[in-house]
This record gives sequence, structure tokens and C-alpha cells, in this order.
Amino acid sequence: MGTKMRGRLLGKKILWSLVTVMVVVTFNFFLFRVLPGDPAKAGVRDPRLSQEAVEAARVRFGLDKPVFLNTEGGNPFDSQYFLYLGALTEGDLGTSYAFNNRPVTSLIGNALRNTIWLILPAQVLSIVAGVALGLWAAYRRGTRIDVGALTFSLFMWALPTFFLGILLLFFGSRYLGFPTAGRITIGANYANLWEQAWDIVRHLFLPTFTFTLVLLGEYMLVMRSSVVEVFGEDYIQTAKAKGLSVFEIIRKHAFRNAMLPIVTLIALNLGFTVSGAIQVETVFSWPGLGKLTVDAVSQRDYPVLQGAFLLLAVAVIAANLVAELLYLRLDPRVTDV
Repeated sequence: MGTKMRGRLLGKKILWSLVTVMVVVTFNFFLFRVLPGDPAKAGVRDPRLSQEAVEAARVRFGLDKPVFLNTEGGNPFDSQYFLYLGALTEGDLGTSYAFNNRPVTSLIGNALRNTIWLILPAQVLSIVAGVALGLWAAYRRGTRIDVGALTFSLFMWALPTFFLGILLLFFGSRYLGFPTAGRITIGANYANLWEQAWDIVRHLFLPTFTFTLVLLGEYMLVMRSSVVEVFGEDYIQTAKAKGLSVFEIIRKHAFRNAMLPIVTLIALNLGFTVSGAIQVETVFSWPGLGKLTVDAVSQRDYPVLQGAFLLLAVAVIAANLVAELLYLRLDPRVTDV
């Protein structure tokens, strides 16, 4: 494929990605406005709250404006939707209704940082272990090792995430002494930075291990299936006829082609997990993006929900784009990106 054609196809893909982002932005905006309840009263349980105070909150957050178009005279674009789009162009995700009027960008940034600390090591560990276990199971196909690996992976894949988290929370805290919740020990006095870092690692161990087990089974099953399928191809039989060892066949021929489905799975998982492992973060009270989203739903906090879902959508779209580019790199037969 020529350089000009590659550039044209890449530009087309990026354009469609931007259109998809715009559709998602619009969908997210209207989706949360069908939720029951009044966001102006979010988090307020005081029965003495007057109607005047509620109206003042609605004016402050722009909730008194029409949702889509202003049909009551004046500027038709003086509405919540177009004001939201204008703020997005400036990188402003709005102000939280329920979290002490903090900027949404700050809230999501802090939560995303904690989520990355959780999902990044879990993704790396699950990918390495899942791919290695899948290769080993495919190589020893039909043996006890293969059956054991399949049983373990299917069990991990089928086990509900929250239930696995609760089990590890119980055993890890009771028998291994790991913390049960939070990011750091409340009220702890640290002698130095290393002591604080070790406390964070201890809090991070159980949720990271849970998330690793959740992803490992999926990677192993897909890798094993892909390698077994590749082993049936004609060029593998030709390589065997040439006298190549099994290791050489896997390294030179099978591994690269078998990685194509794994690349897609990794990219999609990375995109989705940017939003946070919601169940894992909820079980372990880890202050990440998933827990922030759950709290925002309960508080009907539109700006936080819109920001979190926009981040998720952009991450998934970007991950799809990266996966297709990697497909082009791994498989020269792929010409439609």
C-alpha cells in the first residue's frame, strides 16, 4: 500500500472517529437528562430548603435554560446543549453539582490517576500471564495441563467480578493482613515517602490482583483458541515439514498471526478500563473513576457523568483506531483501516 493511500485511509478513519465522538457527546448530554429527580437538589436532604434556594441553584448551574433550543425568543442557541458544546471547545467540563462545586476536570483527573494506578499493572500482568498460559495450553493441547488451564480460565472468566473481589477481600485481609478499603491508612503518620508508598502498594494489592484474575481468563482463552487455529494452517504444516522445532514455529510463524485477535481484545479492554473497574473499585472503596461515576449517578451530577462517559467514549474510539493500525502492522494483508 502506498504512502498516499495510507494517509488517505488514516484520515478517513480519524474523521469517522471525530463524528462518532460528536454523536456520543450528544447522546451523553440527553441521556442523563431523562434521569428522575432534580439535580439542583443533588445531595441535599434538608427539608427546610426553600423553593427560592432551589431556583437560585438552577440559575447558577444553567438549569433554568432550555435543554436544546431556546424557542422563547432571543438567541435560539442560548440553551444547555449549545452552552455545553461551547464549554467543551475550551476544555471546560463544567462544575460539579454535588461535589462541593469543584471543577469536573479536577475531579476526573484525580480519579483517573488512581484508576490508572489500578488498571495499568493489572493489564500488564494479565496480558503477559494470559498470553503465556494460552501458548502453553495450545502447545500441550489435550493434556492435563491444557485441561487445567482451560478450567481455571473459564472459572475466572465466569466468576462475577464483585464476588471474586469480596472473596479476595475476606481472605486477603483476614489471613494476609492486607487493608480492606481506601488508598491509604486513615490517620497514619509516615516517617518518610517510602513508608507512604508502601502503604499505598498494600492498599493496591488486592484490587489489582482481583482485576488481573478477571482479565487473565479472557486473554488465555482467546490466545489458546487463536494459536490452535493457526496451528491448522498450511504454512505451519510446511514449517513442520522443514524440520523446525515447535519453539521456532511458534516464534517465527504462529505467534505473530495468533496475536491479531489479542491485539483487538487488549485495545478494547484498555479503552473500557479507562472508565475504571467499577465493581472492583466499589468493593475495595478505591477512589478511582469507576467509584466517582457510581457516586455521580446517585447524586444526579450531570457534569461529572458527562465528563466520565465522554472520557470512556474517547478512550474506546482511540483504542479501536490503535488496534486497526496495529492490525495493519502485524498483517500486511489488511488494507482497510
